Amino acid sequence: MKKVTIYTDGACSGNPGPGGWGAILQYGAHEKELSGGDPQTTNNKMELTGVIEALRLLKEPCEVDLYSDSKYVIDGITKGWAKGWKARGWKKADKTPAKNPEFWDALLGLLDYHTVRFHWVKGHADNPKNNRCDELAVAAYQKYK
Repeated sequence: MKKVTIYTDGACSGNPGPGGWGAILQYGAHEKELSGGDPQTTNNKMELTGVIEALRLLKEPCEVDLYSDSKYVIDGITKGWAKGWKARGWKKADKTPAKNPEFWDALLGLLDYHTVRFHWVKGHADNPKNNRCDELAVAAYQKYK
């Protein structure tokens, strides 16, 4: 299985508001940047979209180390929240609706295909790849302002 490293970030101007996401994929000596945005979205949707779009780009099952500054994304997967929400019909433990079910469902499907290890990094700190993803995300949402 190919080993890939992915960095992702999402950003929003207002929440909700114009949003963007950025991702960097690394495979051996190769590196690819990608980004996109939405004129009316939320920060959490953009964080999830960055992860989803990066994983969708992989053409075969891969072993992935994924770095994100989003506790929402990291905890949603590593703490089993998303799987629990799905099992309960997209309801949280307190019976209220889980947010962003279509995004979580897409991500869970990709996690069935790839082997992904999630790593949290502090945002806006000393991680150059995370900082670059933030730049990509901000540039993407600025197209809608």
